[in-house]
Amino acid sequence: MLFFAVFLLFSILILRLGEIQIVFGDDFKRELQRTEDVTVSNPVPRGKMFDRNGNVIVDNKPLNAITYTKQQNTTQKEMVETAEKLAKIIKVDTSKVRDRDKKDFWIVQHPKAAKQLITKKEWTLYDNKKWDYKKIYQLQLDRIKDSKINHYSKQDIRAIAIFKKMNNGYALAPQIVKNKGVTPQEFAAVSENLENLPGVDTTTDWDRKYVLGDTLKTIIGNVSSAEEGLPKESLDKYMALDYSRNDRVGKSYLEYQYEDVLHGKKAKVINKTDKAGNVISQQVVSEGERGKDLVLTIDAELQKKVEKIIENEMWKAKRQYSTTGLMDRAFVILMDPHTGEILSLAGKQIVRDEDTGRLKMQDYAQGTFTTSYNVGSAVKGATVLTGYQTGAIQPGTSHVDEPLHILHTKVKKSWKTFGRINDLTALQVSSNVYMWKTVIAMAHSHYVPNGPLPIDKTAFDTLRRSFSQFGLGVRTGIDLPNEMSGFPGPDRTSGLLLDLAIGQYDTYTPIQLAQYVSTIANGGYRMQPHLVKEIREPVMDKAGEGPVIEEIQPNVLNRLDMKPEWIQRVQQGFRMVMQTPNGTAYSFFRGATYNPAGKTGTAQAFYYGSDRSRWGTPVMNLSLVGFAPYDDPEVAMAVVVPWAYQNTGPAINDLIGKKVMDAYFDLKKERQTDKTKKTTKRSTDNNNDTTQSNQ
Repeated sequence: MLFFAVFLLFSILILRLGEIQIVFGDDFKRELQRTEDVTVSNPVPRGKMFDRNGNVIVDNKPLNAITYTKQQNTTQKEMVETAEKLAKIIKVDTSKVRDRDKKDFWIVQHPKAAKQLITKKEWTLYDNKKWDYKKIYQLQLDRIKDSKINHYSKQDIRAIAIFKKMNNGYALAPQIVKNKGVTPQEFAAVSENLENLPGVDTTTDWDRKYVLGDTLKTIIGNVSSAEEGLPKESLDKYMALDYSRNDRVGKSYLEYQYEDVLHGKKAKVINKTDKAGNVISQQVVSEGERGKDLVLTIDAELQKKVEKIIENEMWKAKRQYSTTGLMDRAFVILMDPHTGEILSLAGKQIVRDEDTGRLKMQDYAQGTFTTSYNVGSAVKGATVLTGYQTGAIQPGTSHVDEPLHILHTKVKKSWKTFGRINDLTALQVSSNVYMWKTVIAMAHSHYVPNGPLPIDKTAFDTLRRSFSQFGLGVRTGIDLPNEMSGFPGPDRTSGLLLDLAIGQYDTYTPIQLAQYVSTIANGGYRMQPHLVKEIREPVMDKAGEGPVIEEIQPNVLNRLDMKPEWIQRVQQGFRMVMQTPNGTAYSFFRGATYNPAGKTGTAQAFYYGSDRSRWGTPVMNLSLVGFAPYDDPEVAMAVVVPWAYQNTGPAINDLIGKKVMDAYFDLKKERQTDKTKKTTKRSTDNNNDTTQSNQ
């Protein structure tokens, strides 16, 4: 019976083996040979930025890097072991290691002890799927005593920092462990020990290189680090666009605005893995391509000259005048009035160095479109044109410039009493009273000395609507994020309408002033300002610019609904400001060979800067708009110096404006001279070659 039972069991076993091998053999064989294709995208360097003359502004510099690639079957314990080995070879920043990171590390190191932190009842709830693992893990973290994690040595802390970085990546996707400050000794040591460091590799990474240093840094923007990866607030958006969590992206301004252009095409590799998750082969699907390059409208050489002028004049005013104590910023914009191309976008700010306690100058170019101020009489060109359009005045209309005595209001007057003047003279000498009488007529009112001044409050809407056609009080459309539109005053009294007419009520950004004066300079076309001139294909194997993919065309946002002769008359008034005696800028621009035109501005305002203890202090904001040459404008300019002085001080707006215009035309002349010399030399060389050939 025993023999028969054994025989029967072996017979069943043989039959079963036969069934498995014959009937299901092919199925099991296919299962053993089953593979999985996992596509991994590797990041590529970002595109470069050039100035309008082909000079590199932003580049990529190579970095030695140490990476870690987690396999699909890699365990947490194996990762900890690798991190501990790597910590003996390289140094990493441990300042961001938190208690939570130490506890994560401890749980992997002590799995049995970590399991015992959970009671049997709690494990039962987990087994019955009433609790998820996330709850169990959180309980483990909460129950780990500080004594268990406070004994870690410096090397252990380095291992924890490395382990944290290893965990940030996806399976089969390389994760940066260290890419800044990798010493040659560290790079060599890791390379020599790769066999004992599974998943670790040495490679070349990249970082942004700002060729101009601090110049334009706030406009160029920032890129997230390898540690930061995708910003949390934009995570879903980028993940939907096939980004990886640890990809570096533009965080601000040009880097952010043109992220889709600068990011490039990632290299794609298909990893073929077996059933156990081991990589058995790799296939490169796409080599990837560096991001496309941006050619900016900025003239880098001109930009540096403009910034130097701002710095020199601000420091000089700080040294020489005690009333300039609150002045801490100044802005200059140079723009092609016909295309909207920004030639220079400069802003400087004086701040106190946290380390030394001394004052220092830093880039503040973003303030040209993210901050707004009362700009004063610079807007009077728009006021006069609005007067023409509404019929409040006609070209040649004259008014008596006299102090205005309005009931229950302080006397209002110009900086000087001018008597009877017309529209051109009003612009030339910057008459406030002429502008006031213009908007009084616009508001269907009439000035009676010592009487009330009732107004039609829709005049506020009329004036603001007209100003917006020049770009004042509305976004200009510059190709940068976070542009502000300024602030319109909330109240609508007769006195505030008068203030609005002379630029002392609503606030405007410096870029709005540049668009406004460009609109007057070019005959009435409001051009959209832009910083990017071209998008080009990257050149992978040599320096220079690649083929043009897209050229940014000039964009007219609107045309002034005004007669050309009206605009020409205001242009003439602007010319008188700078080129005729009694013009408010004549003492600075007289004799200028480039035939300038423009308008100065001074606004009574209140300080609201970084020193909160001085908020509300009465100050003077200074501005200047201009263009040149008057008869064929090629450059428009806006200068704004907020909180320039208290009571009295230097005309720093005119000082800066004159030197900036000089710099522009001097640079143009230098380049033309150099071009002529090169052409002459080339012609001479060709003639010499021809002579030698004939001989």
